[in-house]
Amino acid sequence: MGTTSSFRAGSFLVLLFCVLVAVPLRAQENPLGEAHTPTKPEPPKIPAKDLITGKDVNTKGALHQGATIRVDANLVLVPMTVTDDQNRLVTGLERENFYVYENNLPQSIRTFSTDDAPVTIGIIFDLSGSMNSKFARARRALSEFMRTSNPQDEFFVVAFNDRPNIVVDYTSNVDDVDARMVMLKPANRTALIDAVYLGLTKLKDARYDRKALLIISDGGDNRSRYTEGELRKAVRESDTQIYSIGIFDQEAATEEERNGPALLTDICEDTGGRMFHVIDVAELGDIAARISAELRNEYVVGYKPTDLKHDGNWRKLKVKLNPPSGLPQLTVHNRQGYYAPSD
Repeated sequence: MGTTSSFRAGSFLVLLFCVLVAVPLRAQENPLGEAHTPTKPEPPKIPAKDLITGKDVNTKGALHQGATIRVDANLVLVPMTVTDDQNRLVTGLERENFYVYENNLPQSIRTFSTDDAPVTIGIIFDLSGSMNSKFARARRALSEFMRTSNPQDEFFVVAFNDRPNIVVDYTSNVDDVDARMVMLKPANRTALIDAVYLGLTKLKDARYDRKALLIISDGGDNRSRYTEGELRKAVRESDTQIYSIGIFDQEAATEEERNGPALLTDICEDTGGRMFHVIDVAELGDIAARISAELRNEYVVGYKPTDLKHDGNWRKLKVKLNPPSGLPQLTVHNRQGYYAPSD
């Protein structure tokens, strides 16, 4: 199972994504609790498999690298996951199995690691009326996700319907999150895009360098202040890996619902994450544990770009695999690019 930037002048330490802020909240219009008012910004269970031993990986204690894609003293770090032809996470690959290209030019890998490190994770949880019949299972899936994560991980929860709201602030205590979530009730419409903005904004206060969002939603946006184009730009400029659990109805009644899966898929794949489409809500717990395992099982390669210009331009990334012989086809999941430093 498995799968993934702005520079500070002088230090070359990059935060590849300028985090944007979300829309105002009104407590009197929203059952989610206290209002939060940011400003609009400037512009089935499938076990992990160890490639070497062939054994299943324990998702409660699997490998994970805490680095986001960034440049430190001109060293670009690229986290990634690898899956096999049955969509299982593949571990056990070595440095020589990876080739990295920047703007189609081969790069020389300088560092390689697969360490376990904590991560700051924002949960973007759909609390619109259409989630009513799925809420209990989705809440339990969230609990499973947190309980299979690194014990040092920190979480916060943005629940959203007409407006997004931070309903659980930073915590590493899963029981705290469970206690708050059980008190919520789905109602009203869906401001998904605004909720993702709020999540990205909240991540500015993250304890750890590695940051991720997990979106749990059953449809497209029909209430947000921000546009899809603004969201895509924000995602491209952030240093956040995004995963989604899409609990979509088979018969989408509106255009927004029909566009929901494509939007979530795109923003996840752009960051090296993935969108998991839920067919049966009974699978929610397994899928949540699977995403937790992916976040804890990543390879990270580092290279010094052959192009050292500080032009602020987008650099496209591509990773190719040269796996050991006899293996099925493998797929690598990594961020699609980063912005060069700008003087």
